Amino acid sequence: MGASKTEAYSNKELTLAKYAKALSHPARVAILNVLLKKQSCICGDIVEELPLSQSTVSQHLKELKEAGLIKGDIDGASVCYCIDEKEWKKASVLLNGFLEMFERNKADCC
Repeated sequence: MGASKTEAYSNKELTLAKYAKALSHPARVAILNVLLKKQSCICGDIVEELPLSQSTVSQHLKELKEAGLIKGDIDGASVCYCIDEKEWKKASVLLNGFLEMFERNKADCC
């Protein structure tokens, strides 16, 4: 989306779209599942858990990090990843609020 077109949307809509984009690939969901199950920082184990190459996992980690859902710390020659708790809670509130809007505004339709 062009920079000028983003002005037509609220910060809430842009943030929600950022999270949705990060969650839009099954490999990223799988990576998040690995991080959620371990509940600790993981360095090289993610590639061993998934049927993907190191470069593919790295690209998906980059997308998740850019969305703010994960954070990474450099540990020697490797980067250790974990869920960013603050951003995860923010994403949870936004996504749940958006999905629950249907129930709050439900009308007799189609």
